Amino acid sequence: MTEESDLFCMLLSACRQGENISLMVFSYCSEDLKYVIIRNKLLRTSLFSRGKRSSFSDSSVGDGSCGRNGGSIMAIKKRMVGIVGVGHVGAHVAFNLGMMGIADEVLLCDLKESKVTSEVQDLNDAVMYMPNHVVYKASDYAGLKNCDVIVNAVGDITLCASGSRDGELENSVKQVADYVPKVMAAGFHGLFVSITNPCDVVANLIARKSGLPKGHVMGTGTLLDSSRLIHAISEQTGLDSRGFTAFMLGEHGNSQIVPWSQIAFYGKPLSEMESDPKFRFDKEEVQERTIKGGWVTYSGKQCTEYGIASAGATLVRTILHDEKRILPCSAPLDGEYGESGIFCGVPAVIGANGVEKVIEYNLTEEELARFKACCATIRANIAKGDAILGE
Repeated sequence: MTEESDLFCMLLSACRQGENISLMVFSYCSEDLKYVIIRNKLLRTSLFSRGKRSSFSDSSVGDGSCGRNGGSIMAIKKRMVGIVGVGHVGAHVAFNLGMMGIADEVLLCDLKESKVTSEVQDLNDAVMYMPNHVVYKASDYAGLKNCDVIVNAVGDITLCASGSRDGELENSVKQVADYVPKVMAAGFHGLFVSITNPCDVVANLIARKSGLPKGHVMGTGTLLDSSRLIHAISEQTGLDSRGFTAFMLGEHGNSQIVPWSQIAFYGKPLSEMESDPKFRFDKEEVQERTIKGGWVTYSGKQCTEYGIASAGATLVRTILHDEKRILPCSAPLDGEYGESGIFCGVPAVIGANGVEKVIEYNLTEEELARFKACCATIRANIAKGDAILGE
């Protein structure tokens, strides 16, 4: 036996004899399995698998026999995430998935095989400094079939140099329309998180090309823009970013809006805080600064990476941990706000089944009108994308 298997047998034997092993997470005999021993029993727990969670009741460890199938040992499925497109954003998402302890295995896929090889090497070199064990591998489209989540990060940011994310439209829709059917033909049944711009248009296209259930495709949408807004509010008020609620609404683009009526400080509306000068905002200036934040980043280094990669990784974590967390993202609308048939940046409950519920707020008449203008912009770009594809 190997030293590892000897240790595993000793642990099982100790459990059988009542030794006080409070918790042991142990990898043994299989690259796909992990075993958990908790005090001679497998205590009630939950596992994530394919967008569902399975409950396990108490179960004894068994007679202490060794081997892949020996004893009543609980097997935990690896959390597998695929990334298509490993430019600045895709590579940083991959890094965050490891550094944030989100994934057990990350598969990288890109048309530039040499880029994938380099990123896999570099990321695996960093694994020993990550909080959990993670494996990075190269993959083709078919190899992504067993992933729980695929992050779509294809694109060419240089096409946005004009100051509009719509500049990527033609390139993005062509790439997505080409590879998504290949992934689906291989048997993929997980979820998509899309970052590629124009975000709302591309998320809509992936949903249509994949045929996945409603909610199993989402885009980062206004998640990053909301972070920029929250930073602006925090900077002026001096409050920590976790001390209030604020978000951007609409397209991930130049027509998005700040729904000021919904900003609150632990339940106290902004309108009730404005007696204090720190809470009196130049609302148009803050909105404009939030919208243009990405271009400030781009102007100095010709890319954006940390913020958007963190947003993408956060969505993946929220899905894999079934957090039921409300986050602004590009979600499918089906009657909410009087809109249907498009993806748009709105707060939604995110969990193991993706977008589980879109939250509908009571907007002012002006906010609703501006939101609908956002939706009209998205709808027009969807039509342009369809024309490019001849659909």
